[in-house]
Amino acid sequence: MNVEILTPEKKLFSGEVYGVQLPGITGLFEILDKHAPLVSALGKGNVKILKDKNSVENFSIQGGFVEVLDNKATVLVEGAVAL
Repeated sequence: MNVEILTPEKKLFSGEVYGVQLPGITGLFEILDKHAPLVSALGKGNVKILKDKNSVENFSIQGGFVEVLDNKATVLVEGAVAL
């Protein structure tokens, strides 16, 4: 699946990944390949990009939204920093 992490200033990440773990308003959730369409608000926390089963990239966010459609997850966030 394809994941993009976007801030108002720039694109932080874009690429094919195994999955992504996100901080929802009520707790963590994970999106994997061929996930059903979804729109969700995100809380403050860490976004974990699962590039493959052995490689991970992390970002700290202050909140935002995620949209999943056609095997693509678009994460729109404010105040994100790569860890």
